Amino acid sequence: MDIRVVKSAPDLLKEKPDENSLGFGQHMADHMFVMLYDESMGWHDAVIKPYENFSLAPAAMALHYGQAIFEGLKAYRGTDDKIYLFRPTDNLKRMNDSAARMCMPEIPVDVVYSAMKKLVALDKSWVPRAEGATLYIRPTMIASEAGLGVRPAKQYIFFIINCPVGAYYPEGFNPVKIFVTDKYVRAVAGGVGNVKTAGNYAASIMAAVEAQNQGYTQVLWLDAIERKYIEEVGTMNIFFLIDDELITPPLTGSILPGITRDSVLRLTKDWGLKVSERKITIDDVLAANEKGSLQEIFGTGTAAVISPVGELNYKGQVCTINKGNTGALARKLFTELQAIQNGHKKDPYGWVVEV
Repeated sequence: MDIRVVKSAPDLLKEKPDENSLGFGQHMADHMFVMLYDESMGWHDAVIKPYENFSLAPAAMALHYGQAIFEGLKAYRGTDDKIYLFRPTDNLKRMNDSAARMCMPEIPVDVVYSAMKKLVALDKSWVPRAEGATLYIRPTMIASEAGLGVRPAKQYIFFIINCPVGAYYPEGFNPVKIFVTDKYVRAVAGGVGNVKTAGNYAASIMAAVEAQNQGYTQVLWLDAIERKYIEEVGTMNIFFLIDDELITPPLTGSILPGITRDSVLRLTKDWGLKVSERKITIDDVLAANEKGSLQEIFGTGTAAVISPVGELNYKGQVCTINKGNTGALARKLFTELQAIQNGHKKDPYGWVVEV
């Protein structure tokens, strides 16, 4: 499939924001990639063009029945001024897993991968140079067919937009405070908790707002059946270091198979740590902290990379982790992943791609 490129006129290019106060998701780059799907034609009309609004019918099926999926990855500017992507095809393959679950057409990975690199190259001036800042890449697919009635749509829009970002959490790499909810649930095995569909995030907002109103950064979700087994944080997978064993909940169909999660598992196993993907309850974690065997908790995700957890609140019981300090393992993982992502260190896994 040919990819047309329509560049924005020089006088219409946007003013770049201050790289030291980017926030997250506030500033969109100059260009976007768009590709259309029709049941009778397949994917067609692939184009990189100036960032602009879409025109959708009020009956567009994504607005009514939630056929909307997305991914998130980043472009990094190395000290050599080259631009790098981290495991981009893994994100695109995971997007096709989401598409299959939501009865949406799979994207042609080779075409989209090529378009992504061309888009990032065209907007390379948007890739920040400030330490810790990156270009966030958001591939998305929505059902665009106009029609009412619950069924898979016959028309879709796939697009990629980019935005320069700083730290996802206001705390940066400092420990965050997490609220554990047993009032709400996020997903159940057999549902769609293991794919990146928009409805998962809509369902999490109320719990997140209630947690933030109490001074907590994010929500830690428990399983939907017994409400005791730990699953994931709203924006991250979660890890626990207990008695030198690194533990993370298994992929049993209700949590997202994170790319950063997988990277951490690969790294720590190669470092010789004891690593387990197994069920763990919130009571297990609290007991380990009381006993003194809980060494660290941290989250993993594209947005935050590694996010140490300094406090948990469960049923009013406040639990301080590692005296509220960042743990040595979280710091080592953060440093190692950033070094690989930015091209500062040799990548033995083939994860990094130069644009």
